[in-house]
Amino acid sequence: MDYRFLGASGLKITEITYGNWLTHGSQVENDVATQCVNAALDAGITTFDTADAYANGAAEEVLGAALKSQRRESLEIFTKVYWPVGPKGPNDTGLSRKHIMEGINGSLCRLGMDYVDLYQAHRYDHQTPLEETIQAFADVVRSGKALYIGVSEWSADQLREGQRLAQAAGFSLVSNQPQYSALWRVIEEQVVPASKELGLSQVVWSPMGQGVLSGKYLPGQPAPAGSRATDEKGGQRTIERFMDETVLERVQKLRPIADELGLKMSQLAIAWVLQNPNVATALVGASRPEQVAENVKASGVKIPAELMTAIDDALGDSVERDPSKTVSPEERPA
Repeated sequence: MDYRFLGASGLKITEITYGNWLTHGSQVENDVATQCVNAALDAGITTFDTADAYANGAAEEVLGAALKSQRRESLEIFTKVYWPVGPKGPNDTGLSRKHIMEGINGSLCRLGMDYVDLYQAHRYDHQTPLEETIQAFADVVRSGKALYIGVSEWSADQLREGQRLAQAAGFSLVSNQPQYSALWRVIEEQVVPASKELGLSQVVWSPMGQGVLSGKYLPGQPAPAGSRATDEKGGQRTIERFMDETVLERVQKLRPIADELGLKMSQLAIAWVLQNPNVATALVGASRPEQVAENVKASGVKIPAELMTAIDDALGDSVERDPSKTVSPEERPA
């Protein structure tokens, strides 16, 4: 497993991170979740990403329990704050000082840890002054409850203003967590250049395009039983934008490219995002331990330039590139 620096910081993280969105505490039983975490550790993954909103706190609890026997100093733990949690009252959401302070304490309690390595703003909060949010994060860092601060799905302008305020407050933002895959490239035009300028790197989620780039969804055929596209708890909603016949047909054109590299299509998808030097790590989840063992084989893969071009040609105009797609809710979600 290869390591990369997180932004301009001195923190090294595994270039494949185990993430537990849509799995722990909801899709899979706790014993299977623990098996998946152990498989990640066995594969050399030391970086783990979660959030307070995943399964309304249960994901953090499951991850913390699964890692309880591990040496804390040998792990890099990421979590997030913004989406509604708990009873979901008016102050149980957003990036107010109140919610951030209560959020970090709740996350640490559920994880059973004294600190997290990276605490992330899960979206941009248009209804809280950015100065208030950044000052709260500065105090979280000074308290030792988080070592670094990152954000998720912030626009280039939001990153610039956030970094300006952060540095004035005595710390720096080190990362942004956007959706990014061969099918979803909306960060490339504006967010990535701004991040390079500001010293942030990308912690990308959904490198497999919600699973579509794994090649298991075939055009003209029903989705496999038990797959994300059949999951009515939330997975079905997240994948629907890619469940288009033209997209599915073009994805199948990637199969010979994966074969040429000796990779499975899922491994090709993860390796593709890691070719971007501004990407520090790709978040990969799992519902079975064997999926982890397969996915880590994307670490260290170098895709030749001609095959990167072939991937572009195969996907054609099915690729989403519009930078305006990087958005956060105008109002705090309830």
